[in-house]
Amino acid sequence: MLEATALVLLAAGTYFWIDTLRAREAALLAGRTACERYGLLLLDDTVSVTRMRLARTTEGRLRVARTYGFEFSDTGNNRRHGAISLVGAEAEDISFEPYETPPEAPSLAAPHLTRVK
Repeated sequence: MLEATALVLLAAGTYFWIDTLRAREAALLAGRTACERYGLLLLDDTVSVTRMRLARTTEGRLRVARTYGFEFSDTGNNRRHGAISLVGAEAEDISFEPYETPPEAPSLAAPHLTRVK
C-alpha cells in the first residue's frame, strides 16, 4: 500500500512539473508577443512565477492559475516590470508597468515652407 501511494505521488508530482513547464513556455511566448506588439524589449528572455493558486476556467473546470513576472525595457537602458496571468496554459491578462511612449519622429520636410526655384 505504501508503494502504491508513493507511485501515485510521484506520478502527480511529475504531471505537475510538466504542466508547470508548459505554462512557463506559454507565458514566455505571450510576453514575447506582447513586447513585440508594443515595440518593447523583453529583458533576459525569461519569466518567473510570482503567484500560484487554483481557479476555474470559463467552462468551470478547476485549473492551476499562475502569475509570472518579467522585466522589459522601453528605451533599452532601463528595467520595468510586467506580469502575465495564466489559467492552465492560456494567458488571461498581461500587464505592463507604466512607461512613456516615444514621441513621433518629426518629419524632415517642413510643411509650412515652400521651395523656391
